[in-house]
Amino acid sequence: MLLWLVQMYPPRYKRIDRYQRKSKLLESMAFLASDVRVFLKEFALWLGATSKVTLVRFAKGKNFAVTSLYRQRGKMAKRLIHSGMAGIAAFGVMVAPIVAEEFPGAGTDPWEAPSPSQVLSASDSQLTETVVAEHEYRDRVIDYEVKEGDTVSTIAEKFGVSVDTIRWQNALPSRDSIKVGQVLEILPVTGVSHKVNKGDTVYSIAKKYDVDPQVIVNYPFNAFVNDETFELAIAQTIIVPDGVKPEEVQWSPVARVRQITPDAGTVVASGNFVWPAQGTISQNFAWYHKALDIANRAAPSVLAADAGTVVMAGWLDGYGYGNRVMIDHGNGTRTLYAHLSKIYVGVGQTVNRGDSIGQMGSTGRSTGIHLHFEVLQNGVNINPLSVLR
Repeated sequence: MLLWLVQMYPPRYKRIDRYQRKSKLLESMAFLASDVRVFLKEFALWLGATSKVTLVRFAKGKNFAVTSLYRQRGKMAKRLIHSGMAGIAAFGVMVAPIVAEEFPGAGTDPWEAPSPSQVLSASDSQLTETVVAEHEYRDRVIDYEVKEGDTVSTIAEKFGVSVDTIRWQNALPSRDSIKVGQVLEILPVTGVSHKVNKGDTVYSIAKKYDVDPQVIVNYPFNAFVNDETFELAIAQTIIVPDGVKPEEVQWSPVARVRQITPDAGTVVASGNFVWPAQGTISQNFAWYHKALDIANRAAPSVLAADAGTVVMAGWLDGYGYGNRVMIDHGNGTRTLYAHLSKIYVGVGQTVNRGDSIGQMGSTGRSTGIHLHFEVLQNGVNINPLSVLR
């Protein structure tokens, strides 16, 4: 009985020892919980800092990649198109024999078919844009290494650009500052190159370099984010043909007088053509712009330069030339009048020299009211000034 009581009710000192062990266990668990909280807090801070650094590096890399893509935008388009056409041609060569076998009744070998004996004359086509031989123009800035005997003037003459174009592109302090082995950047045309900054527009850039906005749009290798609004991408580089650096004295100054046309319909000494419109010549004939642009905010009437038959009238493709009229004057000569706001004639109608055929406008690929006037001789664009003066 006594043994049972001792087992059921141990001495007090044994009960105290058991309570102490339980207290120490609870205390240890509390310390462990505190350590876990501190660890989780520090781990969260480390994870946040690491993530921030990673995101910042990613953003810098993304900005660099985007800027590089903007700068390269459009430069590979020509090569890509040529590669694509070559691929299509190769595919056609491979599948042609297979296709031929699917038509057993046909006895003509497609590869032995005679070529046409005649080609369509360009004068019989309604296409008005001519293809320029690749050697006659460049679509990008090139590097040129200065050779013994070179001068800024001889280099400029060699590449068909002005002395100031080379000077501005390469920040030359004087004509004698080039040396053998130096690499110069040569623009494809006379003018300046401009790196687009935030807020730049075709109109602000044209004003800065003293040209008409249409000059920038007409240059075929200037790309736009939006071809309807002529929006530019930040950091892209565009060419401003005939542009002049502001507030700089030119080494080879050229008089930049805006040529005013005579009154529309005025007969010139040649007696062949009359001026189709009155205004300011905003852009002359060039390899990339085979026409004469005459600008006039008053939007006057456009006159037929000579008698002939209307062979084209309307906005035929919904873009490009906008509303246009083409007149066939016979003897392989045609004239084109583009960007009209109104057209007063129809296909098949005959007109006399000086008849009103439409109203000057800004339809199609245009930045302002002007007339785009072309003269074609046997399908080849010629300088309109050669027959207008």
